[in-house]
Amino acid sequence: MASGVVPDWRSREEPEPLPERLFLAVPLDPATRRAVAARLPRALPGRRTDPAGWHLTLRFLGDTSRFRRERLLDVLDDVAWPAPFTLRFGSLGAFPSPARARVLWLGVDEGTAELAALAREASAAALDAGFAAADRFEPHLTLARFGEPTSVEALVRRAPPVVVPLEVPEVVLYRSERSLGPARYHVVARFPLDG
Repeated sequence: MASGVVPDWRSREEPEPLPERLFLAVPLDPATRRAVAARLPRALPGRRTDPAGWHLTLRFLGDTSRFRRERLLDVLDDVAWPAPFTLRFGSLGAFPSPARARVLWLGVDEGTAELAALAREASAAALDAGFAAADRFEPHLTLARFGEPTSVEALVRRAPPVVVPLEVPEVVLYRSERSLGPARYHVVARFPLDG
């Protein structure tokens, strides 16, 4: 520079980081993942989900700015979470229906009331942090997805229940990353259930 003035790069504004895709969920521990996988029918149709990422979504939050994430973390820290509990998985099902499935899932037979209470707490915290109201909560573990509506009526009808318990000691805030392969999930924060 002819003037001899050195530019002050600190005066430049830093760009806002890209939004993070967040959701609140109950994770499956490794032993439960193995037990569920061992009891599922061997030949599940569709694009199977990776068991390493299996979880029960309580509240999907979507693309979230850094500011809103920090606000959400503050609110979640103040939630009076209920006591830990045990749920039990059950039968296969599909969204929107077994006749025209886009998602094949594993349902929850026991502990649904406790799981719904967690979802209500998660949704209330999200509302307090400025997120929009949530859709109706449907407890399920996603097993596979279909590009086109597919009938899984026979599979859902004949598959035996997957009677596996899951201890629920915490709620986890996850960040989802999509690349060419399946989505990868990263823990942002953990919130122990303490009653």
